[in-house]
Amino acid sequence: MRLPSSIFVSVSLFTAETTAALYLSSTYRSAGDQIWQGLTLLFTLVPSVLVQLTLTFIHRDLSKDKPLVLLLHILQLGPIVRCLEAFCIYGSIGKIEEPYVSITRKKQMPKNGLAEEVEKQVGQAEGKLVAHRAAFARTSVIQAFLGSAPQLTLQLYICVLQRRVSIGRGTLMVISLLSIVYGALRCNILAIKIKYDDYEVNVKPLAYLCIFLWRSFEIATRVVVLVLFSSVLQIWILPVILLNFFTFFSYPWILFWMSRSPFPENIEKTFTRVGTTMVLCLLTFLYAGINMFCWSAVQLKLNDPDLINKSQNWNRMAVYYMLRFVENATLILLWYVFQTDFYRFISGALLVLELLIGYAIAIFFMLVFYQFCHPCKKLFSSSITHGLWEWSGVLCLLCRSRLDAGQCEKAVLESPRAIDKDTLNDAAVPESGTLD
Repeated sequence: MRLPSSIFVSVSLFTAETTAALYLSSTYRSAGDQIWQGLTLLFTLVPSVLVQLTLTFIHRDLSKDKPLVLLLHILQLGPIVRCLEAFCIYGSIGKIEEPYVSITRKKQMPKNGLAEEVEKQVGQAEGKLVAHRAAFARTSVIQAFLGSAPQLTLQLYICVLQRRVSIGRGTLMVISLLSIVYGALRCNILAIKIKYDDYEVNVKPLAYLCIFLWRSFEIATRVVVLVLFSSVLQIWILPVILLNFFTFFSYPWILFWMSRSPFPENIEKTFTRVGTTMVLCLLTFLYAGINMFCWSAVQLKLNDPDLINKSQNWNRMAVYYMLRFVENATLILLWYVFQTDFYRFISGALLVLELLIGYAIAIFFMLVFYQFCHPCKKLFSSSITHGLWEWSGVLCLLCRSRLDAGQCEKAVLESPRAIDKDTLNDAAVPESGTLD
């Protein structure tokens, strides 16, 4: 059984970011910056409360007689006590005989076209540890995109306005960036395990490295672009953010209404229709928050029992990255056009080029991951390069058809003029016999 290192990393990032944010908010209070203090605390406490609710919901603490655990969750110390509980369970594995075990069946990756099914006995302690890992993977995603991402954007914006980076603010930004990248990494792993639930998935270190580099460049360039654009066009940043957010928030609901499927009733048996709606709204809220900064890797499908679309759609990914690249390029070019004397010590053209290259590098590592390092690439019906090649072929075909249609239309419009001109020339030249 593997050491629960992912749980330790999640709790460490959560604790470090909360501590750094509380310290930084105290410095804002001492400096009299009440607005920055309030926003810093908001982006710290709201995701912390959601993390506590998620852990309580997954472990069903409300239906158990655990008043001390509930008190620690109220005091925002739930992740710490859950981490200690997970390590205690890990230490007890193999020391105490378990009377009940369950049997799981997982398929191995196909070898020579054949996939063998392997049975494995899972004890109660190991099952509890798996539940802890799944819970902390989800809380890492919540902490990353509902707390760390807006926190990093806010602190970088303050640095731009004040033209300096303090030690406390720089520390918080580094921790927030690591938290976002780790949350995106956990989101990728969750997507893989949900889509290929029947298979035993083993992610290699090289795959983790590719995902880390992919997400680091993607998220860092996205945050810098948003901050630079908002620093010169403060009024227009709000429509950009709202348009992005409501587009991704409403997209799963639009697909659900178009499918005319019945309302999901299998999320939790104890939930009423109102409770189910609230859970689905929170889920789509998180989905929109993820797609604001990076590709979510998980596509919601509200009419599916698992709420996840398990099909691999390369076209959707290609459209997302194409539109996001165009949006980032547009925002950074607008910043370059409207930049003030505040940026006279910065080479604007070089910064624009660096940001565009940084996003291109993120796309490159994404392609490397799906083409060479994906743990389930043998199960792909087509590779990502094949999908992108087909997508580019469709675009070229559309462009060629429009070009051909334009040429035909031009030929049709010009042909009557040519005929009339030839007719007039023929009529203007008299025949040789009529001159006599």
